[in-house]
Amino acid sequence: MSSIETEEKRKRLNYGSLLLGIGLAGAFDGVVFHQLLQWHSVYMHTHRHGQIVSDGLFHAATVVALVFGAVLLWRAGHPGGVERGRRLLFGGALVGAGGFNVVEGLVNHHLLQVHHVRPGHPQELLYDLAFLASGVLLYAIGYAIRQHADGRGRKRAVGA
Repeated sequence: MSSIETEEKRKRLNYGSLLLGIGLAGAFDGVVFHQLLQWHSVYMHTHRHGQIVSDGLFHAATVVALVFGAVLLWRAGHPGGVERGRRLLFGGALVGAGGFNVVEGLVNHHLLQVHHVRPGHPQELLYDLAFLASGVLLYAIGYAIRQHADGRGRKRAVGA
C-alpha cells in the first residue's frame, strides 16, 4: 500500500471513529436519559409534542453520525492494516463520545440551559457536573489510548 493510500485510510479511520463515538454517545444519551429514565428532552421549554419532536430530531442526528462514521470505517478497511489502527479506532470512538458529552453538557446544560440532565432535582447541578465529568473521563481515556507508548516506550505523535 502506498503512503498516500495509508494516509487516506488513517484519515478515514480517525474521522470515522470520532463520528462513531459521537453517534454512540448521542444514542446512549437519547435512549437512557430521554426514553428509559425520561429525565429530560432536548428542548424542555415547550409542550410535550415539541419535546418529542426535539428528541426525534436529536435521534435523527445521532443516526446520521453513526451512518457516516460506519461508512468511513468501512471505506478505511480493517484497522489492523494501519499502524496502531485498533488504538486509533477504539481511542477515537472514546474521544468522540467524551467530546460529545463535554460539548453537549457545556452548551445545552450550562450556556443555553435548554435542559439539564435531571431538571428540577435538588441535585440538578451535581447531575450536570457528573455528565461533564463523564465526558472529560471518556475523552482522557480515549486520548491516552491513542497516544499510548509503543513497545519500546516511545511516545507517538498525535494522529500517528
